[in-house]
Amino acid sequence: MKVFQKIADMQNALFDERKAGKSVGLVPTMGALHEGHASLVRRCVKENDVTVVSVFVNPTQFNDPNDLKNYPRDLEADCRLLEQCGADYVLAPTVEEMYPTPDRRQFEYPPVSTVMEGAHRPGHFNGVCQVVSRLFYIVRPDRSYFGEKDWQQIAVVKAMVAHLGLDVDIVECPIVRDTDGLARSSRNTLLAPNERAIAPRIYQALKESLAYAKTHSVKETHDKVVGDIDATDGLRTEYFAIVDGNTLQDITSWEDSDHVVGCITVYCGATPIRLIDHIKYK
Repeated sequence: MKVFQKIADMQNALFDERKAGKSVGLVPTMGALHEGHASLVRRCVKENDVTVVSVFVNPTQFNDPNDLKNYPRDLEADCRLLEQCGADYVLAPTVEEMYPTPDRRQFEYPPVSTVMEGAHRPGHFNGVCQVVSRLFYIVRPDRSYFGEKDWQQIAVVKAMVAHLGLDVDIVECPIVRDTDGLARSSRNTLLAPNERAIAPRIYQALKESLAYAKTHSVKETHDKVVGDIDATDGLRTEYFAIVDGNTLQDITSWEDSDHVVGCITVYCGATPIRLIDHIKYK
């Protein structure tokens, strides 16, 4: 496995791979890798001749300077995991290398980019589109792999790909959970032991709502999930939205859509750490 900090070096290596007729897969990450990321990389290795993983904490998608400052970073550990998973190349550029000049491009794809995370984290998805589009131009992958934990992000990236006319398949990969149900996330490493102990309550409440939803309305189900989570000392729901899984628009009746997803963001602990998750109702 080769690790590149310079974009030109990465592109030169991929030029030779493409010349040999090899397919290229990309897994974009912000590092602090865990089993969720590993599952994406292993699938990419299985489905492509060449696997590229980017490790880059993208400053343009953070609307909270403290969140950016505290985001976990461990490139050495990341590379050990990636080598075990069979990755061929790692692109780990500096901010100056990725953005030699400020990226002033604006991306807006309502309604999918303006609800939920888009409403609570202004500028977040614009930053995501800036870095992902740049990675697509650099690597020119045939396929790119994203985890379903970031459900809304996938919808936004798909909209961007369609808008820019990029020739890349977006591959959605199932969420990976710890044995207690907590969705794997780089932010989990920031949780204190007592916070880590209560965090699984988020998924527990979501999972319990599946049976409840069969005999109750959308609003009643929404209120039950929020109430159950907020009843746990140390957890506070920022939002819980029950939406059409494609348009991400709120539904008011279970009959409004054949593809219903509940998306949630919860603050955990005193710091607090922001955790996201979702559940598929149908």
